[in-house]
Amino acid sequence: MSTQSRYVSPPDDMSWSLVAPQQTVFRWEYDDGRAELLALYDKGKRQQWDARERIDWSRELDADNPMLLPDDTISLNGSALWNKLSPRQVIEYRRHSQAWQISQFLHGEQGALICTAKIVQEVQNIDAKFYAATQVIDEARHVEAYSRLLHEKFNMVFPINRHLQALIADVVEHKEWDFTYLGMQVVIEGLALASFQSIRDKAQNPLAAQVNAYVMQDEARHVAFGRLALRDYYPQLTEAERDRREEFLVEACYLMRDRLDPSDVWAAVGLDVKECRAVHEAALATHKFRSRLFSRIVPTVRDIGLLGKRARKAFEDLGAIQFADRDSAAMLAEDNRVAEEFDARRLVETALAR
Repeated sequence: MSTQSRYVSPPDDMSWSLVAPQQTVFRWEYDDGRAELLALYDKGKRQQWDARERIDWSRELDADNPMLLPDDTISLNGSALWNKLSPRQVIEYRRHSQAWQISQFLHGEQGALICTAKIVQEVQNIDAKFYAATQVIDEARHVEAYSRLLHEKFNMVFPINRHLQALIADVVEHKEWDFTYLGMQVVIEGLALASFQSIRDKAQNPLAAQVNAYVMQDEARHVAFGRLALRDYYPQLTEAERDRREEFLVEACYLMRDRLDPSDVWAAVGLDVKECRAVHEAALATHKFRSRLFSRIVPTVRDIGLLGKRARKAFEDLGAIQFADRDSAAMLAEDNRVAEEFDARRLVETALAR
């Protein structure tokens, strides 16, 4: 059965075309690699994996709570509106809410696939082309994994959120190569890491936790790739050029904050969208989650030299400036360690089953 037949609210068109003005750069110097970036490229080659084999697709999702997430992750939980729902409505809400979240991951990963292919085409250094090529296959694998999770386990897909679509359009349509890095590798991938982590660490369903843990292992390298490339490049820019990039960054972060609007879920389960939005915006869970979403972005922005007055003010407004002192490299190393733990656990389970 097709994806189109699984959409809760089918999009008007099953394809979306953009005209991008990027340049194509060929590089005739094949030995101009930076040690850190080439080491990341080697790591990317070693850590390639097959979504069909590494993930145990024989596991099923839970009928009442697919990913077995605690209800305190739902912004409506505990409100008078939530308490009026019947047990059947609560189950339907969980199912739709979780499918909506995974759907946004799926669409975002396709955006990353397109943007990374764009980086291969337009970036000037051969080492960056090498690493970006490994990321292209990473992103294709992520699209495959989330698509399979939605098709086979949820049997439900939501369209792309308009705010996420707007940011992807901005990134794809920008002419300068570094805006692709900034919008995708720093903002979208950084926010995705925080969202994936929420499921990896809170989901009690092994399949859901496993998928997100393995995707995070790849995404950690992708964010490191963006950090390395921009950290070297941004000091070369004029103050006016950095200001323009900081302004783009701030706009992108507000778009990503607004992406967390589950109006499609509320409408799909028959709730009053206006009433739900009032509860959602006032909920402590919403503010905490929005703040945590930027926990991966803020330290990377600091590392690449864009944490100026405008960005600092925005992160203060978003409740995320406290993450500026975090060690981004240590967080990415932890993502890799956790993924390896999932592998070790599965090896033990397989051995015990024999």
